[in-house]
Amino acid sequence: MNPISSLQSRHPNWFRALPYVLPFAIFAVMLGLFPVLPFSGFTDSWLRLAVLAPILWWVSRPAISFTLTNPVGSVLIGLAIFALWIVPDLLFPGYRHGILFENAVMGKLQNSLSENARQDLLVLALRSLRAVVFVPILEELFWRGWLMRWLISSDFHEVRLGSYTAISFWLVAILFAAEHGPYWDVGLLAGIVFNLWMLRTRSLGDLILAHAVANGALCAYVIAAGKWEYWQ
Repeated sequence: MNPISSLQSRHPNWFRALPYVLPFAIFAVMLGLFPVLPFSGFTDSWLRLAVLAPILWWVSRPAISFTLTNPVGSVLIGLAIFALWIVPDLLFPGYRHGILFENAVMGKLQNSLSENARQDLLVLALRSLRAVVFVPILEELFWRGWLMRWLISSDFHEVRLGSYTAISFWLVAILFAAEHGPYWDVGLLAGIVFNLWMLRTRSLGDLILAHAVANGALCAYVIAAGKWEYWQ
Protein backbone atom coordinates (compact mmCIF):
# COMPACT_ATOMS: atom_id res chain seq x y z
CA MET A 1 0.00 0.00 0.00
CA ASN A 2 1.43 3.41 -0.97
CA PRO A 3 1.66 6.23 1.64
CA ILE A 4 -1.37 8.12 0.29
CA SER A 5 -3.56 5.02 0.28
CA SER A 6 -2.34 4.19 3.77
CA LEU A 7 -3.32 7.64 5.04
CA GLN A 8 -6.69 7.41 3.32
CA SER A 9 -7.42 4.08 4.96
CA ARG A 10 -6.41 5.32 8.42
CA HIS A 11 -8.02 8.77 8.19
CA PRO A 12 -10.93 8.47 5.73
CA ASN A 13 -12.98 11.31 7.24
CA TRP A 14 -10.00 13.69 7.18
CA PHE A 15 -9.37 13.01 3.49
CA ARG A 16 -13.05 13.23 2.67
CA ALA A 17 -13.15 16.67 4.28
CA LEU A 18 -10.28 18.08 2.17
CA PRO A 19 -12.39 19.04 -0.89
CA TYR A 20 -14.72 20.99 1.39
CA VAL A 21 -12.21 22.56 3.77
CA LEU A 22 -8.96 23.18 1.87
CA PRO A 23 -10.18 25.93 -0.52
CA PHE A 24 -11.79 27.87 2.32
CA ALA A 25 -8.70 27.51 4.52
CA ILE A 26 -6.41 28.82 1.79
CA PHE A 27 -8.86 31.62 1.01
CA ALA A 28 -8.85 32.64 4.69
CA VAL A 29 -5.04 32.66 4.75
CA MET A 30 -4.95 34.89 1.67
CA LEU A 31 -7.48 37.29 3.21
CA GLY A 32 -5.18 37.77 6.18
CA LEU A 33 -1.85 37.68 4.35
CA PHE A 34 -2.30 39.44 1.03
CA PRO A 35 -3.30 42.89 2.35
CA VAL A 36 0.08 43.22 4.11
CA LEU A 37 2.09 42.17 1.07
CA PRO A 38 3.32 44.77 -1.44
CA PHE A 39 1.03 43.66 -4.27
CA SER A 40 -0.66 45.94 -6.76
CA GLY A 41 -4.42 45.63 -7.12
CA PHE A 42 -4.01 43.63 -10.33
CA THR A 43 -1.38 41.27 -8.92
CA ASP A 44 -3.44 40.68 -5.80
CA SER A 45 -6.56 39.92 -7.85
CA TRP A 46 -5.10 37.50 -10.39
CA LEU A 47 -2.87 35.75 -7.86
CA ARG A 48 -5.83 34.87 -5.64
CA LEU A 49 -7.65 33.39 -8.62
CA ALA A 50 -4.52 31.58 -9.80
CA VAL A 51 -4.22 29.90 -6.40
CA LEU A 52 -7.89 29.05 -5.90
CA ALA A 53 -8.75 27.82 -9.40
CA PRO A 54 -6.50 24.73 -9.46
CA ILE A 55 -7.47 23.81 -5.89
CA LEU A 56 -11.16 23.91 -6.72
CA TRP A 57 -10.54 21.99 -9.95
CA TRP A 58 -8.16 19.29 -8.73
CA VAL A 59 -9.19 18.91 -5.10
CA SER A 60 -12.81 20.02 -4.76
CA ARG A 61 -14.32 19.09 -8.11
CA PRO A 62 -15.72 15.72 -6.89
CA ALA A 63 -17.60 17.50 -4.08
CA ILE A 64 -19.03 20.34 -6.19
CA SER A 65 -22.56 20.01 -7.48
CA PHE A 66 -24.41 22.55 -9.60
CA THR A 67 -27.64 20.54 -9.68
CA LEU A 68 -30.58 22.86 -8.95
CA THR A 69 -33.89 21.97 -7.35
CA ASN A 70 -35.35 25.49 -7.24
CA PRO A 71 -33.40 27.93 -9.46
CA VAL A 72 -36.02 30.69 -9.39
CA GLY A 73 -36.26 30.52 -5.61
CA SER A 74 -32.47 30.53 -5.31
CA VAL A 75 -32.22 33.69 -7.41
CA LEU A 76 -34.89 35.36 -5.26
CA ILE A 77 -33.11 34.27 -2.07
CA GLY A 78 -29.88 35.78 -3.40
CA LEU A 79 -31.60 39.09 -4.17
CA ALA A 80 -33.24 39.09 -0.72
CA ILE A 81 -29.86 38.61 0.95
CA PHE A 82 -28.41 41.45 -1.12
CA ALA A 83 -31.26 43.65 0.14
CA LEU A 84 -30.60 42.54 3.73
CA TRP A 85 -26.99 43.56 3.28
CA ILE A 86 -27.52 47.15 2.12
CA VAL A 87 -30.87 48.27 3.56
CA PRO A 88 -29.67 48.83 7.18
CA ASP A 89 -26.94 51.19 5.96
CA LEU A 90 -29.42 53.02 3.73
CA LEU A 91 -31.90 53.45 6.57
CA PHE A 92 -29.38 54.28 9.30
CA PRO A 93 -26.24 55.79 7.71
CA GLY A 94 -23.17 55.57 9.90
CA TYR A 95 -24.64 53.29 12.56
CA ARG A 96 -22.03 50.66 11.82
CA HIS A 97 -19.28 52.92 13.16
CA GLY A 98 -20.41 52.20 16.71
CA ILE A 99 -18.37 50.07 19.11
CA LEU A 100 -20.73 47.14 18.60
CA PHE A 101 -19.53 46.79 15.01
CA GLU A 102 -16.09 48.41 14.84
CA ASN A 103 -13.90 47.01 17.59
CA ALA A 104 -10.72 45.02 18.21
CA VAL A 105 -12.50 41.72 17.48
CA MET A 106 -14.55 42.62 14.42
CA GLY A 107 -12.13 45.10 12.88
CA LYS A 108 -12.97 48.36 11.15
CA LEU A 109 -14.79 49.36 8.01
CA GLN A 110 -12.25 49.64 5.25
CA ASN A 111 -11.92 48.62 1.63
CA SER A 112 -9.23 46.44 0.14
CA LEU A 113 -8.80 48.45 -3.08
CA SER A 114 -6.55 51.44 -3.54
CA GLU A 115 -7.77 54.53 -5.38
CA ASN A 116 -5.92 53.42 -8.51
CA ALA A 117 -7.37 49.92 -8.34
CA ARG A 118 -10.89 51.35 -8.21
CA GLN A 119 -10.28 52.97 -11.59
CA ASP A 120 -8.88 49.79 -13.17
CA LEU A 121 -11.63 47.90 -15.02
CA LEU A 122 -9.58 44.71 -15.12
CA VAL A 123 -9.07 44.76 -11.34
CA LEU A 124 -12.79 45.35 -10.80
CA ALA A 125 -13.64 42.51 -13.19
CA LEU A 126 -11.26 40.08 -11.46
CA ARG A 127 -12.52 41.13 -8.01
CA SER A 128 -16.11 40.61 -9.14
CA LEU A 129 -15.24 37.25 -10.72
CA ARG A 130 -13.79 36.09 -7.42
CA ALA A 131 -16.87 37.22 -5.50
CA VAL A 132 -19.42 35.78 -7.92
CA VAL A 133 -17.80 32.51 -9.01
CA PHE A 134 -15.12 31.42 -6.55
CA VAL A 135 -16.38 32.63 -3.17
CA PRO A 136 -19.87 31.07 -3.42
CA ILE A 137 -18.37 27.69 -4.26
CA LEU A 138 -15.67 27.59 -1.59
CA GLU A 139 -17.87 29.08 1.13
CA GLU A 140 -20.83 26.80 0.49
CA LEU A 141 -18.55 23.78 0.34
CA PHE A 142 -17.19 24.71 3.75
CA TRP A 143 -20.15 26.13 5.68
CA ARG A 144 -23.12 24.11 4.51
CA GLY A 145 -21.50 21.32 2.54
CA TRP A 146 -19.12 20.27 5.33
CA LEU A 147 -19.38 22.08 8.68
CA MET A 148 -23.15 21.93 8.99
CA ARG A 149 -22.93 18.14 8.54
CA TRP A 150 -19.69 17.57 10.48
CA LEU A 151 -21.23 19.22 13.57
CA ILE A 152 -23.87 16.48 13.43
CA SER A 153 -21.40 13.63 12.90
CA SER A 154 -17.67 13.38 12.25
CA ASP A 155 -18.63 10.84 9.59
CA PHE A 156 -20.23 13.73 7.73
CA HIS A 157 -20.58 11.89 4.41
CA GLU A 158 -23.28 9.80 6.05
CA VAL A 159 -25.24 12.96 6.95
CA ARG A 160 -27.61 14.18 4.27
CA LEU A 161 -27.22 17.75 3.04
CA GLY A 162 -29.70 19.98 4.81
CA SER A 163 -29.91 17.83 7.92
CA TYR A 164 -30.85 19.81 11.01
CA THR A 165 -29.76 20.05 14.60
CA ALA A 166 -30.02 23.24 16.63
CA ILE A 167 -26.27 23.25 17.31
CA SER A 168 -25.23 22.77 13.68
CA PHE A 169 -27.74 25.34 12.38
CA TRP A 170 -26.98 28.13 14.83
CA LEU A 171 -23.25 27.61 15.19
CA VAL A 172 -22.79 27.78 11.42
CA ALA A 173 -24.92 30.94 11.28
CA ILE A 174 -22.92 32.57 14.11
CA LEU A 175 -19.53 31.64 12.64
CA PHE A 176 -20.67 32.84 9.22
CA ALA A 177 -21.59 36.16 10.86
CA ALA A 178 -18.20 36.43 12.58
CA GLU A 179 -16.46 35.90 9.22
CA HIS A 180 -17.96 39.18 8.01
CA GLY A 181 -16.43 41.42 10.67
CA PRO A 182 -18.23 44.78 11.11
CA TYR A 183 -21.07 43.40 8.99
CA TRP A 184 -21.72 40.59 11.47
CA ASP A 185 -25.35 41.61 11.98
CA VAL A 186 -26.35 41.24 8.33
CA GLY A 187 -23.93 38.31 8.09
CA LEU A 188 -25.94 36.56 10.81
CA LEU A 189 -29.22 37.21 8.97
CA ALA A 190 -27.68 36.00 5.72
CA GLY A 191 -26.31 32.90 7.43
CA ILE A 192 -29.76 32.07 8.84
CA VAL A 193 -31.40 32.51 5.44
CA PHE A 194 -28.75 30.41 3.68
CA ASN A 195 -29.10 27.69 6.32
CA LEU A 196 -32.88 27.66 5.95
CA TRP A 197 -32.54 27.43 2.19
CA MET A 198 -30.22 24.45 2.59
CA LEU A 199 -32.79 22.79 4.84
CA ARG A 200 -35.43 23.45 2.18
CA THR A 201 -33.52 22.47 -0.97
CA ARG A 202 -30.89 20.03 0.37
CA SER A 203 -28.90 21.18 -2.66
CA LEU A 204 -25.39 22.59 -2.76
CA GLY A 205 -26.10 23.88 -6.27
CA ASP A 206 -29.02 26.00 -5.08
CA LEU A 207 -26.91 27.48 -2.28
CA ILE A 208 -24.07 28.29 -4.68
CA LEU A 209 -26.51 30.01 -7.03
CA ALA A 210 -28.17 32.03 -4.25
CA HIS A 211 -24.77 33.06 -2.89
CA ALA A 212 -23.54 34.01 -6.37
CA VAL A 213 -26.60 36.16 -7.04
CA ALA A 214 -26.22 37.95 -3.69
CA ASN A 215 -22.52 38.61 -4.30
CA GLY A 216 -23.09 39.63 -7.92
CA ALA A 217 -25.76 42.15 -6.97
CA LEU A 218 -23.52 43.52 -4.22
CA CYS A 219 -20.58 43.85 -6.63
CA ALA A 220 -22.74 45.81 -9.07
CA TYR A 221 -23.91 48.06 -6.23
CA VAL A 222 -20.39 48.62 -4.91
CA ILE A 223 -19.08 49.67 -8.32
CA ALA A 224 -22.11 51.73 -9.36
CA ALA A 225 -22.54 53.55 -6.02
CA GLY A 226 -18.87 53.69 -4.96
CA LYS A 227 -19.63 51.84 -1.74
CA TRP A 228 -16.15 50.32 -1.54
CA GLU A 229 -16.41 49.58 2.17
CA TYR A 230 -18.50 46.51 1.32
CA TRP A 231 -15.40 44.98 -0.27
CA GLN A 232 -13.47 44.10 2.87
